[in-house]
Amino acid sequence: MAIHAEGLVAIVLFYVLILFVGIWAAWKNKNSGVGDGGDRSESIMVGGRDIGLFVGGFTMTATWVGGGYINGTAEYVYLPDYGLAWAQAPFGYALSLVVGGLFFAKPMRSRGYVTMLDPFQHLYGKRMGGLLFIPALMGEIFWSAAILSALGATLSVIVDININMSVVISALIAIFYTLVGGLYSVAYTDVVQLFCIFLGLWISVPFALSNPAVSDISVSAKEAIYQSPWLGKIEPKDKWLWADNFFLLMLGGIPWQVYFQRVLSASSATYAQVLSFLAAFGCLVMAVPSVLIGAIGASTDWNQTTYGSLPPKDKDESDMILPIVLQHLCPPYVSFFGLGAVSAAVMSSADSSILSASSMFARNIYQLAFRQSASDAEIVWVMRLTIFVFGALATAMALLTGSVYGLWYLSSDLVYVIIFPQLLSVLFIKGTNTYGSVAGYIFGLLLRVGGGEPYLKLPPFIYYPGWVTQEKIHHLTGDVEYFVQQRFPFKSMSMVASFLANVAFSYLTKYLFESGMLSHKYDFLDAVVSRHSKEIMDKTTLVSNHDNIILSEMAPVRQTLGLAGTFINTEALSDDGASSPEAFHADN
Repeated sequence: MAIHAEGLVAIVLFYVLILFVGIWAAWKNKNSGVGDGGDRSESIMVGGRDIGLFVGGFTMTATWVGGGYINGTAEYVYLPDYGLAWAQAPFGYALSLVVGGLFFAKPMRSRGYVTMLDPFQHLYGKRMGGLLFIPALMGEIFWSAAILSALGATLSVIVDININMSVVISALIAIFYTLVGGLYSVAYTDVVQLFCIFLGLWISVPFALSNPAVSDISVSAKEAIYQSPWLGKIEPKDKWLWADNFFLLMLGGIPWQVYFQRVLSASSATYAQVLSFLAAFGCLVMAVPSVLIGAIGASTDWNQTTYGSLPPKDKDESDMILPIVLQHLCPPYVSFFGLGAVSAAVMSSADSSILSASSMFARNIYQLAFRQSASDAEIVWVMRLTIFVFGALATAMALLTGSVYGLWYLSSDLVYVIIFPQLLSVLFIKGTNTYGSVAGYIFGLLLRVGGGEPYLKLPPFIYYPGWVTQEKIHHLTGDVEYFVQQRFPFKSMSMVASFLANVAFSYLTKYLFESGMLSHKYDFLDAVVSRHSKEIMDKTTLVSNHDNIILSEMAPVRQTLGLAGTFINTEALSDDGASSPEAFHADN
């Protein structure tokens, strides 16, 4: 088996560069956020809450622009039955950052939370926080797996090694990056990451476009040359499926710890909003070279290249179209630079998700649910241990699941259906309680899992209107795989049902207990009668006492409430955004 020495050297150089930046950032900021009684564990999670616009804008953009983003976008533009019309991630995630900045960043940052799960545990209790940790963890693991899968595919093209081996090697490097330092190392390596992706891809695109085997992409966008046009189209029968997936990306891209980790590390609530808007623009800009590379792949006569007579789609290698184009359509020195830069760059996305998952476990599960008296050093060691465990889980997912885009959609599914409606309720709806939260969780989970998941080979037990049986042909083996495709927008329906169940059951249990129709002794979750029981955590354990929050954000002005204010937390939508959610629930 041939080893491409130049490509290996390029990877090593870029890995060393990112590793050096990570170590330098950890050393430079080793005391940031720790002074004045601060905790080392919290500094690892959210830095010193002093991330500025420059580094913050890069690191928040890099939250989404990783291996899955650039490889997945190129893959869907290239696929004959999909094309640009179905490459929804750039606009979907850009809009998720805009919506997150407009409505969610300010209330979360101004209340000084440390993780995304803090408001849930604060209002719904530690047991409900533990339940919500499960889909949040799965989302981070799937996301990390998508990154590792994409990076493994890229590495296997460069150095011609087994893809499973390259995924394992990549995972080990990602775990090591995460242990080098906390959020500071992640943030500063993200700056290097985006520069590497930008330079590596844009240097390669002109060479690939000028290759004799590539037809004019402006022609192949609308006319079939070697395959169907790469612009793609949305058939009328698929419009609801397209809309369902788009809303999944747009709204399901908000309730992620990797996003709120950046929001909560911003130096102010206003900065957190600005960072979200900057990152939305950055996501769109960084998608352009991936779209072009996918279009180039669809416009290439592969028989004229060193790749071989069969195109990638006929070898079931569509998910590797980006490294294949760089490897076979560019001069060696260009392709090795581009592939090396991209390979090293996307690595720093994996440490972000693994750090997010370990932060939630160490704080919201280990410390707040089981070991309230745990020392700061103990929490740091728990984080280090879980980094290894979650890294191993992500690696297993990367090895066992197929398409990069499939991993991507799957990672947003449970977050979208379960956590997003819960986040809406805890921040903006007055009067929701633990009973409603449990009901919403169950409704969303059953309706979503009931629809099945082809990527996990999970058959449906709920057949929604418009379902069809599809077949997938494995070109290399000739095997035919049949699966059920749900064309009804059941994911968005599951999300809405989860939200409505939360609100309805919260008000129902509130009425039943307060009217006396149910005895107070049956309030076993202490969610209505005993609101200030031990189950509802003291705010002082959840909100940091040493956050850099400006005074104007700490001075909420209670407005006169109309009919909407009876049910909606209007202060969360105001510019103040500093009042904590339990203040409103206490009024009900």
